[in-house]
Amino acid sequence: MDAAAADDDKKRRDKELDALRRKPALQPIPATEIGSFRLTPWQVLHTLGRSIALARRGAGRGLAEHWGSLKYSQALIGEPSAYMGLSAEGRETADYYKALQSSELGTGLALSVATQVLGRRYPHHFVSIIPADTALRAGWALTSRDKGHRSGYRYRPRFFAEVWRPGEPSRVFPIESKGNHSNAAASHDQLASASAHVEAVHVGAWNETPSLLFSTELPLEGPLTVHGLQALGKDGWLSDSAGSGNRDLDQQVEELNIYPGILPPSEEPEPGFHVQPQHYAWFRHVLARTFAAGLTAFAGDGDATVQYLTKRQGQRHFTGFAHAATGSVQDARQELLGVPFVGTDHVFRLNRTRVEAFSGVAEDLFTHLEAGRVQQYRDEVYARRDAWPHASWNSHWGGPVSVHPDGSVLAMRKLREHDRQA
Repeated sequence: MDAAAADDDKKRRDKELDALRRKPALQPIPATEIGSFRLTPWQVLHTLGRSIALARRGAGRGLAEHWGSLKYSQALIGEPSAYMGLSAEGRETADYYKALQSSELGTGLALSVATQVLGRRYPHHFVSIIPADTALRAGWALTSRDKGHRSGYRYRPRFFAEVWRPGEPSRVFPIESKGNHSNAAASHDQLASASAHVEAVHVGAWNETPSLLFSTELPLEGPLTVHGLQALGKDGWLSDSAGSGNRDLDQQVEELNIYPGILPPSEEPEPGFHVQPQHYAWFRHVLARTFAAGLTAFAGDGDATVQYLTKRQGQRHFTGFAHAATGSVQDARQELLGVPFVGTDHVFRLNRTRVEAFSGVAEDLFTHLEAGRVQQYRDEVYARRDAWPHASWNSHWGGPVSVHPDGSVLAMRKLREHDRQA
């Protein structure tokens, strides 16, 4: 990766461009922090769907973004004793949509590994994954459409992982994930690029923000490989400090206009985004409510989602008109693996077969989110973090099921004949 970064810097110098500032002192993630764990294709789709629920891409206006993960329903294949890889359909799709498929499947796989790593590193904490662009927009203008002091810097991580437990400071890890259908050399190039993205956000002291970088290699033949690097650091802690104040997570977040730039010791600001001590409590507030917004969007409830976002974060994408086939309404209930869930459903075709998908949140937890009770949701979901069912198939439902510790669920099944007739 170092060689790939040096080669990229040389190309930039030849074009009279400045070299990128990259995360220093990167190292491999120890295998002991990953361990051995099993992952089903629908768990990957669930992770991907949760990650893009607030994506604001296309005409879906936010509410139906997560259904985009279902286009990969048959892209991955594996056996209980085998490594996961691309199916025949996944290989065929890769011929036409290489960049999109490798990026999105890479996201689902990388975030699964990141959650595993951080969960083992912090066994008594909860790990929340939050889209970085949405969180940053609460305090910074990222594009020309955003009001405020625009940074003009296009490098930033895709996600934040917040590692937290009630009543204690949380810790933030910027995460960048990429993917390719090529080989390890392509992953080295992607990791070199990712090192510039995670370096764009500092939480606390200069160059002390821990970060995770991933590039997922999805070859047309053989098992997929997730290449992972980490930057260790002593900071990233969102602790209460002088002037930060205590925060009621049930209250709305105020939108700030923080001047962009990272402040190194005794030097001119570097481009990027710097969360400093006076904003720790505010940023922890932003992360908690942005995470809640992702859950309510995943359950198809636009009204519940709006309350958690600022204007710049995309309130309007969850209100008003939606184009045909892109809407998502929270009006479905299912009991899966003995847990009552509320959410939204979707019917689509896999070749000639009609398939029903359901996404939602445990009913009792959703009641808190719908009413704006973020603190109570966090207290209860933390207490239940190890109590969720681990089965990946529900016989009564008739299909695969994925339940996350955040209380969300993704389930699929063939559409039953009596449902079709109804």
